[in-house]
Amino acid sequence: MPSFNQSIFHPTVFFLTGIPGFETYHAWIFIPFCCLYVIAISGNGMILFVIITEPSLHEPMYYFLSMLSFTDLGLCLSTLVTMVGVFWFNTREISFDACIGQMFFIHGFTLMESSVLLAMAFDGYIAICNPLRYVTILTNSRIIKVGFAIVIRVTTVVVPLLLLLKRLSFCGSHVLHHSYCFHPDVMKLSCTDTKINSAFGLAIVISTAALDSVLILLSYVLIIHSVLSIASPEEQKKAFGTCVSHTSAVAIFYIPMISLSLVHRFGKHAPPLVHTLIANIYLLIPPVMNPIIYSVKTKQIRKAMVKIFLSKLI
Repeated sequence: MPSFNQSIFHPTVFFLTGIPGFETYHAWIFIPFCCLYVIAISGNGMILFVIITEPSLHEPMYYFLSMLSFTDLGLCLSTLVTMVGVFWFNTREISFDACIGQMFFIHGFTLMESSVLLAMAFDGYIAICNPLRYVTILTNSRIIKVGFAIVIRVTTVVVPLLLLLKRLSFCGSHVLHHSYCFHPDVMKLSCTDTKINSAFGLAIVISTAALDSVLILLSYVLIIHSVLSIASPEEQKKAFGTCVSHTSAVAIFYIPMISLSLVHRFGKHAPPLVHTLIANIYLLIPPVMNPIIYSVKTKQIRKAMVKIFLSKLI
């Protein structure tokens, strides 16, 4: 195995890390992670299949939900190969170009999920605050345009971020702190000035995830104001009930993301185990929990799933 301290300005490989100090038990430790991957992939795949095959779910709300499931699937598959390699086969090497490619998908799907959650918040706002114009505002053509806009937005911010990373020189240790490539983690290994990269990365976070979270919060302020003006308690309960699923999805996405960002920026002296656990929670919890939340809280999804299962049994 090559020396980790070998000085290379244009590295051919980086070395991924599992859970520090528990290398002997990696095969056993990954079993719970494997279960989470199975739940996430099967759950999101099921929601996608149900929405595509059930005509009654061909509505704006479920189109956005299918986008969320597609994004969660992409996020899982982006890390699955390297996670399996590190924990079960002790394959820690990843080429620089493969690392860049993995970062494109990880950060791309992460920003895409933030954008989809914002679109879903807008959908909820229109449905509750302006229900009479809901169908005319969220037409199929506009939903398709929203999807394309999300892809363009993600591509235009992630590609320059990674191109800036390629201009850096790397020397000394090439050992990453996670079992996948993560932009701040790779950037820290550079032996050249990374101020431009850090500033651009911070600008991306502010203009995407931070802006999205503020707009989502604003949409909920307007929704709550509108719901409280509804006279009937039953209508209030129904309106708040429709927001629970999306609020939960927003929380389980942004809380791990903020935690990981804070650990990378201010937790330099935190134990490596903390970095590893938060990084894995950040990528696995939203894809695992979203299908569970929407299956439990959305009656139409449950009915469609039961209908499909019964038709398969008959």
